Amino acid sequence: MADKLTEQVIGAAIEVHRILGPGLLESIYEEALCHEFYLRVIPFQRQVAIDVSYKGKVISGQRLDLLVANEVIVELKSLRQLPDTAAAQVLSYLKAAGLMRGLLINFGEPRLVDGIKRFSL
Repeated sequence: MADKLTEQVIGAAIEVHRILGPGLLESIYEEALCHEFYLRVIPFQRQVAIDVSYKGKVISGQRLDLLVANEVIVELKSLRQLPDTAAAQVLSYLKAAGLMRGLLINFGEPRLVDGIKRFSL
C-alpha cells in the first residue's frame, strides 16, 4: 500500500543511505534524514514523546524517532539484523499514537530497499 508521503520518506532515506552507506550510528542517520527532509520540504518532528495507556493509567517514556507530517511514524535502526521486537515496536507506536502508517528503516542493510518495512493499521 504505497502512498505519496511514505514514498517521499523512502526516497529521502535512500538518498541518505546512498551517500553515507551502512555502518554508522543510528543518530547520524537520524540527523542526516532530518536534514534531507528539510531540503525536500517534508514536514517532520523529531523524538516525539507518546504515552501508552494501561487500564486508565497514562504511562510516559516512549519516543518516536520521527513523525512525518503528523501522519507517518518512522522508526530508524542501524543493525545488521533487526530483532523481532522492531516490528512490534512500530505497531505499538502506531496504536499508542492513534496513527495508521509507519515505516521501519534499517540503515544497517547493504541495500536500503532490503531494510524498509511498511506498516498500516
